[in-house]
Amino acid sequence: QVQLVESGGGLVQAGGSLRLSCTASGRTFSSYTMGWFRQTPGKEREFVATINSAGGTVYADSVKGRFTISRDNAKNTMYLQMNSLKPEDTAVYYCAASRRGYNSITTRGYDYWGQGTQVTVSS
Repeated sequence: QVQLVESGGGLVQAGGSLRLSCTASGRTFSSYTMGWFRQTPGKEREFVATINSAGGTVYADSVKGRFTISRDNAKNTMYLQMNSLKPEDTAVYYCAASRRGYNSITTRGYDYWGQGTQVTVSS
């Protein structure tokens, strides 16, 4: 079992930056594919970015060029650096872990989820 804890959310003005962190329990973090998703009220959870164990990344078109996903296996932590934030980035951001060895852009591809952290971007 893997437990995931997100942190780093908050309120920021449009054009600003935030860095989200996701810390995982367990000894096998380096072998997991990790991902970030986000969700707003009344909408389905939406893919943001994913990074596999080899460091390969995939981004949603809506965040490409503005967000950067990374991981530090020594710290069991994944990050999401968010720059040039827009009001439409406002959402609860969730981190997820997958035992599968490939990047997945759907929620079905992940086995473990964090509780989420709120990001609010004001205009």
